[in-house]
This record gives sequence, structure tokens and C-alpha cells, in this order.
Amino acid sequence: MKPTLQLKLSQQLNLTPQLQQSIRLLQLSTVELNQEIERLIQENPLLELNENLSSKSYDDQTPNHDTQSDTDDEKITSQADHDNDMEWLENSNVSYTTQNDDYETPQIAAEPPSLRNYLNQQISLSQASEKQKKIVSLLIDSLDEDGYLIQDLDELVTILPVELGIKIDDLDQALAYLQHLDPPGVGARNLQECLLLQLKNLPEETPYRKQAIRIVTEYLDTLASHDYALIKKHLKCDDHSLRAIQKLIMNLNPKPGSDYSLSCARYIIPDIIVKKVNGTWISQLNLDALPRLSINHLYANILKQKRNEPSSGLSSQLNEAKWLIKNLQQRSSTILKVSNAIVERQQQFFEHGEIAMKPLVLKEIAEAVELHESTVSRVTTQKFMHTPRGIFELKYFFGSHVATDTGGACSATAIRALIKQLIQKENSKKPLSDNKIAGILEEQGIVVARRTIAKYRESMQIPPANLRKTF
Repeated sequence: MKPTLQLKLSQQLNLTPQLQQSIRLLQLSTVELNQEIERLIQENPLLELNENLSSKSYDDQTPNHDTQSDTDDEKITSQADHDNDMEWLENSNVSYTTQNDDYETPQIAAEPPSLRNYLNQQISLSQASEKQKKIVSLLIDSLDEDGYLIQDLDELVTILPVELGIKIDDLDQALAYLQHLDPPGVGARNLQECLLLQLKNLPEETPYRKQAIRIVTEYLDTLASHDYALIKKHLKCDDHSLRAIQKLIMNLNPKPGSDYSLSCARYIIPDIIVKKVNGTWISQLNLDALPRLSINHLYANILKQKRNEPSSGLSSQLNEAKWLIKNLQQRSSTILKVSNAIVERQQQFFEHGEIAMKPLVLKEIAEAVELHESTVSRVTTQKFMHTPRGIFELKYFFGSHVATDTGGACSATAIRALIKQLIQKENSKKPLSDNKIAGILEEQGIVVARRTIAKYRESMQIPPANLRKTF
């Protein structure tokens, strides 16, 4: 074959270091952000904490741009270029993910990994496709502290951006993958599934494993009500065997994620404070949570005096410091913008509680604030809102809707609140069945299937009617 030369043109997105940092900062919680800032301050002498700074823009705290180096590889990217990069990214389907780097910190003991980090470490080392890893990671974000999946898959698929092309089958496969990770039982949607996952994870030769699986599958309620005679009748076993089976089940961990949540305290610093002003609920940045960063003017003045001399590494660090401050400003502005849109749409929740929660999806907020849905997803994860009703993660305010017979819509969160309210007020001697609850809601104009009622009840860790009954 005769060798030939070919000219090929291609287009690709090159993320500048400043844009990479902007995306990374947006993903961090306030606690993680403070840790990241402490590290950057130690590495960059041009940065310093200044507790005397007000909450206004940091722009007047930064030196003039004439202190920048003229060296091409150290020249800071212009704000216009940065904005163009952001717009390109927002309007594309490209997702940029950064791994949490592990930095050695002398004299500070390393903290044990959280459940989320431990699971993400496992999938990062797996042979799964990148798409599958991202979907599994999405499910990991929906786990509670005990390791249970608190987000219904049918609801989750309606919340996800359409352009991602994720279907319910993709979520089912990702959940099956998640449930095979360590610790056993993680990713379960209820206690029964949690126990079954752990039993099936045991070696097949484990004594009484098959019998225990059958009891958990068919007679878990019977076991909980201590009806041992009925269990022995169905399993055709004696007292000794039943005690061994019961011991095997009792040694399982009903909260597989608890070891990680208890190993280190989870500190939450609210990013947003919600208050009522002139009859309207509004959101404000938590000024106490804002990092007070400024440029070290001693080093900046030295650079300014020596700008005609060969540049040192300090010039590059000055540019990095400026960009960090700008990116922190952008992060706060974006969080506030998204929070304002959420609070504006959930006024009735702040007034009346969960029962008044409105259906809300990422796309609605993304269109309101003119951001991409992936950006809104980053903003609402691990960012918290302090309200008179408690502290909530921003993504808490999103949920699918259930149609009403009047043509309106009711959020899944509101339906859960209604179910919980009905059960709290029920006659404990005649508890409400799932069918009865569905009938009561239908009388109120909300049509919900019995199966859906059961799923919502289980997600709130509420046992079925026969186990709630008292004598």
C-alpha cells in the first residue's frame, strides 16, 4: 500500500484549568469547599483568609491586572474566554467529572471514607462502561445514611434530563450493579430486600441459608409477629433448626451503611437561609459560610515593583489566586440563583409543610435560571437550605408528579406526607391497609395505585397494616 498524507479536521472541547476549577468548586459541599480552600492557601502564598472582608464582591480586593506576567504560558485566560467556555459546556452534552484528590496533611489523622466515597471507589476500579458508572454514581447519591435507596426509580427517571437518554431499564441494571457492591445489603429499597441481599451474599454452604432466604421472602411479617408455630409448619422444621435460622437472620445488618455514617460525624453548613419578608418567603446566602479570601498585598506589591524583571512562580500563583476568588464568587451566585427559583416555586411548602410540596423537575429550574440541567444537578447536590421547617438539601425540593382527577398534579413528596399523616391518625386497633389509603386519597381527588402506596410506605420505613395493629 502506498503511504499517503491526509489532513483531518476535528473539533473538541478543551477545558481550561480555570473552567475545570469552576466546575469542581460547584460540586463541593461547603464543608469540602472549606477543606479545599485551606489546602490551596497552604500551596499559594498569594492567598490569605481575611475575616474582616464584607460579603460584597472580592473584585476590589484584587490587585490591578497590570501585575500579571507577560509570559504566554502564565498569562491568565480572559473573563470573556472563560464565559465562552462555560456557555459551550452548558449547551453541550459533555460532562466533566473530577476525582476527589487525596492530599497528605501532616499531623492530621486521615478520616475513614464515607459510604458514598467508598462505593464510588469501588465503581471507579470496575470494568463497567463509563455510562454505567455514572448511572450507578447517581444512585449512590440517592442513598440515605443507612445505605437504603430512598428515591423511587420510576420517579428518578422522570427527574433526569431527557438528553441523557437514561431509561428505567438502565436504572434497573445500575441498581443491580450497586447491590453487588460492598457492604452487602447496600442499595436495598426496604428491609426485606436488604436482608435477602445479605443472605444471598453468603456462601451457598452456609448452614440454614436456604431456609433463611425462604423465611425472609415469604414469612418475614410472620417472624416479626413471633408466630413460630406457623413458620415451623410451613418449613417443616423443629425448634432447634428454627432457632438457628432465626439467629442467622438476626446476625444480619439491617442498616448496612450505618458503620460509615457513625464512623465520622456529618457536619452540615447551610449555604442558603430562607426567611419570610413582607409575607413572601425569600432566600439569602448564608454570609457566615462564605469564604473570606483575599490577595496577599505584600507579595502582590513585590510583583508589581518587579514586573519588568524576569517573572517568578509568584506571577502564576497570583493569576491562580485571582481565578479562585472569581470562581468562588460565581459559585455563590449560581447557588443563590437556583435557590431563588426553588423558593419562588415552593412558597406553599414553606407555609404549610410537605403536604403542600409542588411537583418540580430540574428542567423547570434550568430554564428559569438559564443554566444547563447538569449544572442545576451539581448545584442542588450537597448544598443545604436552612428554613424554619428544618435543614434540607436543595435536591429535596425536586420530585415527580401524580395526576389528580381535576387535571392538576400532586408531588410524590406531598403524597408521602399524606400517607404518613393518615397512618399517624389511624385507629391502631384497625390500621389502614394500602387499599384503604388509596381509597381515601381517591376521595380527595388524588388517584394513586395500591402498589404505589406500598412503595411510598416502605420508603418511609412504615410497616404494613398487620404489623401496626395493636390488641
